Amino acid sequence: MAKNIRGNNDGTNGENDSYTIPGRGAVDRQTLVNETRNGNHPNHHVVRINGEDYVRANPDAKNSNNINK
Repeated sequence: MAKNIRGNNDGTNGENDSYTIPGRGAVDRQTLVNETRNGNHPNHHVVRINGEDYVRANPDAKNSNNINK
């Protein structure tokens, strides 16, 4: 269960094809999507953008952790 997952922006257009999990290293996007859907990362959720699934952190009360808050 990861608390701090970072996107690597390593896709063709800067999308996340992989993510880095501290203590685990790089994880490909589909593996992380599957793990998140299975409840392994409860502070995260899956979003579909242009037909592709990505992992995002759930919003919290810290402005620095959220986009456009």
